[in-house]
Amino acid sequence: SLASTAITCFTRGLDLRKGTEDVLCPANCPLWQFYVFGDGVYASLSSVCGAAIHSGVITNTGGAVRVQTLPGQENYPAVNANGIQSQVLSRWASSFSVTAGSKSTALEAVGRSVSTARPSTGKRPKKTLDKKAGNKDCKADIAFLIDGSYNIGQRRFNLQKNFVGKVAVMLGIGTEGPHVGVVQASEHPKIEFYLKNFTATKEVLFAIKELGFRGGNSNTGKALKYTAQKFFSLENGARKGIPKIIVVFLDGWPSDDLEEAGIVAREFGVNVFIVSVAKPTTEELGMVQDIGFVDKAVCRNNGFFSYQMPTWFGTTKYVKPLVQKLCSHEQMLCSKTCYNSVNIGFLIDGSSSIGESNFRLVLEFVSNVAKAFEISDIGSKVAAVQFTYDQRTEFGFTDFVTKDKVLSAIRGIQYMSGGTATGDAITFTTRNVFGPVKDGPNKNFLIVLTDGQSYDDVRGPAAAAQKAGITVFSVGVAWAPLDDLKDMASEPRESHTFFTREFTGLEQMVPDIIRGICKDFLDSKQ
Repeated sequence: SLASTAITCFTRGLDLRKGTEDVLCPANCPLWQFYVFGDGVYASLSSVCGAAIHSGVITNTGGAVRVQTLPGQENYPAVNANGIQSQVLSRWASSFSVTAGSKSTALEAVGRSVSTARPSTGKRPKKTLDKKAGNKDCKADIAFLIDGSYNIGQRRFNLQKNFVGKVAVMLGIGTEGPHVGVVQASEHPKIEFYLKNFTATKEVLFAIKELGFRGGNSNTGKALKYTAQKFFSLENGARKGIPKIIVVFLDGWPSDDLEEAGIVAREFGVNVFIVSVAKPTTEELGMVQDIGFVDKAVCRNNGFFSYQMPTWFGTTKYVKPLVQKLCSHEQMLCSKTCYNSVNIGFLIDGSSSIGESNFRLVLEFVSNVAKAFEISDIGSKVAAVQFTYDQRTEFGFTDFVTKDKVLSAIRGIQYMSGGTATGDAITFTTRNVFGPVKDGPNKNFLIVLTDGQSYDDVRGPAAAAQKAGITVFSVGVAWAPLDDLKDMASEPRESHTFFTREFTGLEQMVPDIIRGICKDFLDSKQ
């Protein structure tokens, strides 16, 4: 029989090259990270293993799957199945279906050494690029923000245009590949052309060639902010679910400040790259407003989003590495996700039946959930309230804006000990903790942790919290009555209610809670 190819959690239908292919999915893929479009018939943009779990062919323990390529179609539906929420897609050029692979092929794949069982991305037959469709493996909507200031001058401006043209060619622009547009930064920004204007490389190259040099100060910050806010609208051709990227070309240094523009871009879910050419010399550094301008503007200050070229001459060798970055969509950390766009409030039972050592296990659970999210001033936020008969806000959503500070605040929570009035505590938290953020951009979640019967009504306060736009998860331990837990939880109640006999069982729930939050977040974005 045909040997299966071992693939990764993220291999998509369009990454496979045969009409029918036997593949082997790994175990323990993070369900909430799967992108799946459709039901039964999946758009080729979908993760193969995600589709296989969604359709029930395998579980999260992995296994052999046979993938059949199918023609494209209109209207892939969104269906929730086996812990995966598939998403709507109005049309795509190719599809696939999944069926169970044969066991013998699976054993062969497992028996092979790890080194050969790599995803089938390395040695492929030469790709026959469908010219119009473009490079389907590169998912990106890109704005090239070119430098049109007096800093660069007419001659280097033309070299810059040549470089952008080479990048455009290598990207593989097409209807299903990357789309690009150009904005020129000078005194005032000017959008030269939008994503929707051209979907063929030839047209883009012609448009780049025609660009005229504007001159003026290099107000890159102003141009970056303008591009982040105005360029990526749906009516200008931005596509839902495709990473938005701005590549800023900077000759020398900016005349204005980039920090605010960087924040705005991140708020808008845009990934900013900076390509700096001819960095300021030591003498020139005195004229730079902010020496750290690159770090403040890029999506993440992790080295991935900044790129340096010594001059505009001989830049051909810099084209490919830049294109590889722009096409690695799993690295685009600034696209809005459940990780960076939620507020999570923890309501922690401090009653005397828990005891000091179990209370530590509860805090460990809270930390482990919080740890999964990107906590920052413009990202996700965490708050905690402890309750007995009374309530104590341990910290609010705006008190700590870094993950380290939040985690150390959780560690520092002191056990109160007392009675259990869960209803009052929910009312208190809805008003005092969620009240101040209710008009913010993030989606609100409340996780109620309790180990026993509440002395007051929980149903009314929980309904009021949900009405205020808060999704409630209830987590019960030991003597917490299931009826109470269900009464507090958001719909569908089954997936928002958790219970464990022992406090040590909390640890196993962490991935399910995170997945639940991400699933609700995605559903709210549909």
